[in-house]
Amino acid sequence: MTKREIVEELPARRLGLSHRDAEAAVNAIFEAMTEALSRGDRIEIRGFGTFAIKERRARQGRNPKTGAAVTIEAKRIPFFRTGKELRAEINRATDEAARRSA
Repeated sequence: MTKREIVEELPARRLGLSHRDAEAAVNAIFEAMTEALSRGDRIEIRGFGTFAIKERRARQGRNPKTGAAVTIEAKRIPFFRTGKELRAEINRATDEAARRSA
């Protein structure tokens, strides 16, 4: 699902919400999440999952084309861990799909 699909889904689920308001809400949420992660904060959405920043240390890597050693700098990367309820729902949907196709 893309950001655009999320914006289109909101007015369909909530009558009275305009497309413009839905787009503003989605943009505001994503901006707030981006700012929080940039500060190093952790974002927890109960039943869905947790967004956090992981620190990757500097290390030596290899250029796959030439085989030459390359220094890879330390960096921070966003990380998402699913919540228990989301994981259970995904597995339930997968199990139901497997039963239907069998």
